[in-house]
This record gives sequence, C-alpha cells and structure tokens, in this order.
Amino acid sequence: MLELTVYWLNAKCEVVVLEIIKRWYEEEVLPGLLNALMKSPDMTDIRRRWVPEATGDVIEIGVGSGLNLPFYQSGARVFAVDPSEELQVFAREVAERSGTIVDFCAESGESIPADDNQFDSAVITWTMCTIPNPHNAMMEIKRVLKPGGRVYFAEHGLSPDVKVAKWQHRINRLWKPLAGGCNLNRQPDRLLIEAGLTIDHMECGYIQGPKFATYTYQGFAST
Repeated sequence: MLELTVYWLNAKCEVVVLEIIKRWYEEEVLPGLLNALMKSPDMTDIRRRWVPEATGDVIEIGVGSGLNLPFYQSGARVFAVDPSEELQVFAREVAERSGTIVDFCAESGESIPADDNQFDSAVITWTMCTIPNPHNAMMEIKRVLKPGGRVYFAEHGLSPDVKVAKWQHRINRLWKPLAGGCNLNRQPDRLLIEAGLTIDHMECGYIQGPKFATYTYQGFAST
C-alpha cells in the first residue's frame, strides 16, 4: 500500500511539474519566440503588400505581436482580436510607435464581439493555423463584414508537393504544442470558400524557410 501511495504521489508530482513547465513555456518563452520568427523578410514583404489595402473600419483576427500594425494606411481604425494577452503586450507597443488607431480585444476569432456588417475590411495573417475551430472564425469574419467587404489574407498551409505534405501530416502532432497550437496541414483557401467567401485573387508558393512550414497562400476574398 505504501509503495502504491508513493507511486501515485510521484506520478502526480510529475504531472504538476510538466504543467508548470508548459505554462512557463507558453507564457514566457513562446510569445517572444513567435514575435521573432514572424519577422522574416519574406513575411514582412507580404505584410507590406496586403495590409495597406485594408481601409476604413478594419477587423484583424490574430493580431499577435502587432507586426501588421505599422502597415495600415493613415485613417484606418483597427479592431484587433487575439486571445493572447502576452502577445498583445508587444502589439500595444507597436501601435503606440506606429500611430495606428487600434482597439484591442482579448477574445478568440471564433466568437467576435461585434455587430453584423460592422467592418469594411478584414485582415488575417498566419493565424488560421492556430485557431481551434477555423471554420467558425471564417464564418464570423463573413458575418461582421459589410456586403462587398474584403478579407486580406496570408497564411501558411498544406503544400501541393506530395512529399512535403506527407511530412506536414506526419509531424503535425509534434509541431503543434511547440508552436502555440499551429497546424501545418490546413488549407486556407478551402476554409475561406467553405465559409461562403469568394476568393478574388490568390497566389501560392514557398517563402524562405523549411518547406513544411512555409507554403503560403496570399490574396483577398470578398463577401
């Protein structure tokens, strides 16, 4: 009986320690790591290309550390949605430096606290991969956009290369907890279409970095 009790206590202690390490990684290490990784030259060029196209009242899903904020045109009013308060620490500093008008909201894109037909444009970059239910998030974007509103997107996802896709499927379970819930094998174009959005323009291809994580879909869709 004593041995069983000791075993149970050791097992419970191990679980507690692992949970502490996990929380430390997610709250102290991961935000800074993601902020650094998302600053690649190719990603910055894509942001510079598409973000200024979003004008008027804009909703950005997954604002993260605010790397898109410097690229909005003067006069854009951004409603920035992201559940990570740790990343929003970075984003608030960027907003202050850039002068972009931003209203931050620490919620998930799956349930946007906004009225129907409220926004002129939407921006979503490198975010669909981490949302637990991306279909719901795309439906929410469609709901809050005005008729004819556009979604400007840049997302990584499933590669058409069979060999690369095989590795994406194979390592996804290992990758996901290390990369803040990121999935390697989602199909952003399909998610947009299934939500009832029309893809007006899309370009696909690899950007700099490992192929399993850099096949990129970019362009815009409309309601």
